[in-house]
Amino acid sequence: MAIEQLPSTGWTPGTKPPAATSAPLAPGAVVSAASEPAQSGPETVETPVAYDGILLASFGGPEGQDDVIPFLRNVTRGRGIPDERLEEVAVHYRHHGGMSPINKQNRELKAALEVELTRRGIDLPVFWGNRNWAPYTPDALLEAKEAGCTKLIAIATSAYSSYSSCRQYREDFADALEATGLQGEMQIDKVRQFFDHPGFVTPFIDGLRDDLLSLAAEHPELDLANEVEVLFTTHSVPTSDAAKSGPAERGFGEGGAYAAQHLAVAGVVVEAVLEELKGEAGIALKAEEHSRVPESLSWQLVYQSRSGPPSQPWLEPDINDVIEELPAKGKKAVVVVPVGFVSDHMEVLWDLDNEAKETAEEQQLAFRRTPTPGVHAEYVKGLVDLVLERRDGTPRAERLALTELGPWYDICRPGCCENQRLGFKPATAGLAP
Repeated sequence: MAIEQLPSTGWTPGTKPPAATSAPLAPGAVVSAASEPAQSGPETVETPVAYDGILLASFGGPEGQDDVIPFLRNVTRGRGIPDERLEEVAVHYRHHGGMSPINKQNRELKAALEVELTRRGIDLPVFWGNRNWAPYTPDALLEAKEAGCTKLIAIATSAYSSYSSCRQYREDFADALEATGLQGEMQIDKVRQFFDHPGFVTPFIDGLRDDLLSLAAEHPELDLANEVEVLFTTHSVPTSDAAKSGPAERGFGEGGAYAAQHLAVAGVVVEAVLEELKGEAGIALKAEEHSRVPESLSWQLVYQSRSGPPSQPWLEPDINDVIEELPAKGKKAVVVVPVGFVSDHMEVLWDLDNEAKETAEEQQLAFRRTPTPGVHAEYVKGLVDLVLERRDGTPRAERLALTELGPWYDICRPGCCENQRLGFKPATAGLAP
């Protein structure tokens, strides 16, 4: 679709689109803009779908100093935050030359997906679009349209259930369809939230194991079970949004599915690492006169990167507050596992590699930060597996999941992941509230 053929929607290609203005569908209505097997909203779609393209959807980030404030305006649109306050956040990006690493990481992920698809003989092009910076999601849809694609399966670069990590992407898809005039011409499904898929979890198991072995080698007297604290960290969100994450009928409690999913994954990672340390991975520990293989690990879930006003409750405890308390509890080292993140973007580089590391150094704690999945081979394979689940209509009983919470829903349930401030807006890939 050429630019001059675009309908008059108020959107200019290459910019963030306006919010969709179409009214949300009534409860019980078909799923908006979905493939035929998904339209009635089953929890698991077990009917094959002939997708002709993959939409890789991400947050986006600035790629130069002049981009920083316009990017932050996009992120905070509708909140009335003045540029003076945005500059307080901009320092994180300006420290890195005005560039977020996220776009580079998404280019690498897109390339890795293409290589894996080719390796498996799967002919599906990958189109990449962002929420807050170019290439925007509508631009990706136009590119897909030009390539002759009308039935896309989307992968969002976020593994857990919450407004910002799931529903907002589904709203992005609705906005993009309306902005491009492709509503009714293009269908978009979305892979399930993949927090407990082995492809996502395995890189964290590898990272925690390796960091514990590294600490043990560097600090021979360190008691891994009692003197090391493992902090599984994720992005904090407003407690009101967290409580609304996941279907209400599941009864996840105050932190909603968001906290429950993170806790479940952290438990799986710890259990797997302990087993590996007892096996060949811990051979150096077992070779010592007194075995240093831990029977347990001390760990907790913490939060980071809070951005709301002080008056608004957000999920706690904050990672830096927890690190400050560790020496009084007899801890001599901390391993930070960014289990809530898929790549080493700004919240990881600044909030962990800068601020959390500095806090650990002030407390005279040895510090390690495990890698995020990035383009880890198992993660890339896992994302392709998730696409094939939907393409082939894989039965739920045959789908991979490492916690009792999953495998998660293909179609988001009614009322899932409401934004308390904004309410429900038009969204694809889920039943209407």
